[in-house]
Amino acid sequence: MKGNRLAPILVLALSGALASCSSQPAEEKAAAPEQPAMTKLQRGEYLAAITGCHDCHTPGGMYGAPDMHRALSGSELGWQGPWGVSYAANITPDSATGIGTWTNVEIERALRSGVKKDGSPILPPMPWPDLARLNPEDMAALIEYLRNLHAVTHNVPKPIPPGAKAAGALVSFPAPPAWDAPRKTP
Repeated sequence: MKGNRLAPILVLALSGALASCSSQPAEEKAAAPEQPAMTKLQRGEYLAAITGCHDCHTPGGMYGAPDMHRALSGSELGWQGPWGVSYAANITPDSATGIGTWTNVEIERALRSGVKKDGSPILPPMPWPDLARLNPEDMAALIEYLRNLHAVTHNVPKPIPPGAKAAGALVSFPAPPAWDAPRKTP
């Protein structure tokens, strides 16, 4: 009987001991240095990194070796699917081959609604529906970052319509199964 009465007391004592070992003293919590606030440009760079912009738009990004000297200058790796073949655009501020002549409103429209400056759709696999959810401050920061990149002249291949032959390296997406098929034409 005595052993049965001691068990709850031992459990409580052990719980208290474990809790005191794992908690950080209040003075140590207060002494933790605060992170300095990011500038708008730093926030934009951070957003471009965590949203995967460099994965597709920076040469070498899809191969695990992004060439940051040509950051976001587009890729010649084609994305083939039911939409044809698309290529990640040059989104540096180059006026001839990038977005240097686009206004902030045109860039935001592209990122929020998947419509380019010329009114044509941005093709898959660009995840513009995800970027559409950025709050106004984050959208402005991302645009600021794009505006401040080193301008790189690089003509990305033009999209290829469905059924046409494409040359070069391709990532191929099969036609979607019934469950995943879009209910409306993209």
